Amino acid sequence: MIYQNDKNENTQNQFSNALKELQIGKLLRNSNITKSCGVSAYEVFQFLLLLVFQGRNLFRFLNSKHKDQAVSKNTYYRFLNETSYNWSRFLMLLAAKVTSRFDALTRPERIKVLVLDDSVVKRNRSKSVELLARVYDHVEHRFQKGFTLLTLGWSDGYSFIPVGFNLLSSAKKSNRYNEISENIDHRTNGYKFRKNQNI
Repeated sequence: MIYQNDKNENTQNQFSNALKELQIGKLLRNSNITKSCGVSAYEVFQFLLLLVFQGRNLFRFLNSKHKDQAVSKNTYYRFLNETSYNWSRFLMLLAAKVTSRFDALTRPERIKVLVLDDSVVKRNRSKSVELLARVYDHVEHRFQKGFTLLTLGWSDGYSFIPVGFNLLSSAKKSNRYNEISENIDHRTNGYKFRKNQNI
């Protein structure tokens, strides 16, 4: 969706080939990440991911001279805020694809492990973020305003592939600055993901 006649065009072609090789479209459909009309979820996802790899910002891109190369900003914001999409499943399916590719490139005797890591994500300047809480930072030995990021990853000693993650709030209501938005349907994956944050 980003068309340029410079060295980035080759990068975009390689990027598109990698997405096809990993069958990203199929993984998105299997994770309920689809759109009923308009630009496909695959195209929106590809555009947003390409921005990341090119070091670009969505807001700035949509307000630049290249904005005619993108669709409406509401399309991207609706895509990012859709609570029915199962991003956890998508990440797990993608990790399985990538690790199988890596496994084929390494010697059988190389040891593969699963790594569990918890880190504090500081949000000291935030005020209205859902489930924002006071969480204990074991590195600095004090409470921080933010979340605990719990990540499960696969590693062969050289590469690290994230398999799953959860952004944890605090189980104690007194430590939480905000609660879950009342506008979210309780049947959606987004609501279930938020409920799992309170541990």
